[in-house]
Amino acid sequence: MEAYEAALSTVCTGVSFFHDTTMERWRVEGLKPVGRDEPALAAALALAASVSGFDAALERAPTSPDGWLARSYASFSEQLIGRRFAVRGSHLHHAPAAGRITLTLDAGLAFGSGEHGSTRGALRALEFVVRRRPRRIVDLGTGSGILAMAAACLLHRRVLAVDIEPQSIRVARSNARRNRLGPLIRTRLADGWRNPTVRQAGPYDLVLANILARPLRQMAWRLSTNLAPGGRVILGGFLRRQCRGVLAAHRRRGLRLELRLQEADWTTLVLQRPGPASRRSPS
Repeated sequence: MEAYEAALSTVCTGVSFFHDTTMERWRVEGLKPVGRDEPALAAALALAASVSGFDAALERAPTSPDGWLARSYASFSEQLIGRRFAVRGSHLHHAPAAGRITLTLDAGLAFGSGEHGSTRGALRALEFVVRRRPRRIVDLGTGSGILAMAAACLLHRRVLAVDIEPQSIRVARSNARRNRLGPLIRTRLADGWRNPTVRQAGPYDLVLANILARPLRQMAWRLSTNLAPGGRVILGGFLRRQCRGVLAAHRRRGLRLELRLQEADWTTLVLQRPGPASRRSPS
């Protein structure tokens, strides 16, 4: 699903998704003017099909912006995740759940809203690593910024939030301001480890990478060289059947498995680079 979210976000003014509980299916929707950016949309959808291995059917229907947003709002209720987190839309006006870290997102741009199993798994994994008090943190493929914000709130640390999509950076920056986390979230438009600034800010004590199976496997060696001794990485965005390949790629780089979480068909891994934990002061 996340590959198609990214594809639609390249040309749509808004992207959201809806869970059909009766058929256990997710539907990803985007809103754009009729006829605009059709070649770019076709190319993005073809790439999503190639990356995900699933050729999703494309359906079109006329809708007004107000109607689409109303449907997004109706589907985006408050999500209670793990023991510590609550994720809610900015359209909700009732009091948030007590005793939880509340993250508020814009339901009109709801990718990374906490409804998806990979996001839920990553948030639960954060509760596991909090006991280690990581200092230098990077969120690769930040999307809505939800994981960067969760880490900043839970750990009271600065987080570098990175994405290859300009729209994601704009949304993440807006969400950080909405949650009064602007001073703790540093956003950067960058292609992950290929960016020298991202590499120079390391080595990292915690890497968040809720992406897709193939890019996770491909960047395993770069991740291992940018992870501090004793550092941990939270990997997500892949299905149960893809877990073995992702885990093997990182084990070959010397990382060891600490925790495996399952949210429906989606798997989240916590891996550690052996060695003493870093005690550097945060930059």
